[in-house]
Amino acid sequence: MHWPAKGPQNTGATIEAALARARELDIRRLIVASHRGHTAAKLAARAAEDGPDGLEIICVTHQVGFARPGEDEMSPEMRAKLVAAGVKLLTTTHLLAGIDRALRFKFQGVYPSEIVATTLRMLGQGVKVCAEIAGMACDAGLAPPGEDVICVAGSATGADTACVVSPAHSQHFFDLKIREIICKPRDF
Repeated sequence: MHWPAKGPQNTGATIEAALARARELDIRRLIVASHRGHTAAKLAARAAEDGPDGLEIICVTHQVGFARPGEDEMSPEMRAKLVAAGVKLLTTTHLLAGIDRALRFKFQGVYPSEIVATTLRMLGQGVKVCAEIAGMACDAGLAPPGEDVICVAGSATGADTACVVSPAHSQHFFDLKIREIICKPRDF
């Protein structure tokens, strides 16, 4: 499915498409990018409506300090709400940023992970984020390498992209497979 434009107006339909494909493929683990927690909360609430079917939801947040030094963009209240809903939270350095981004900021160059990120963005920001959060969850031990998961991400806020991904650890990043693009914006 292709949405006409990127953005949060696609969140509900993206969540529905991701959950439907998870049921079709019997995938039990969904990984969602959500820096403030709103998209993760919507996904958890929608999944709960279907009843306890063993879905595991992992929310990958922005790292602390992403927007401003020392700041966590997700409030303690939202963290508590997500944990109470059974969502696992992962807050860590972005796989395709980290030290390479520091070098770019300092020396204005282009470094390997930036090239990988930019290449993935050719398919859309959400597709890049889906690959990134799958690797981050794998590195944290929350998603086994090679076991298909569904990743939900967006272009800024909300969700407009969902993919079936076979994760890999960061040191084996090129073993990660984007098996299906369930939905994404056509214009990004």
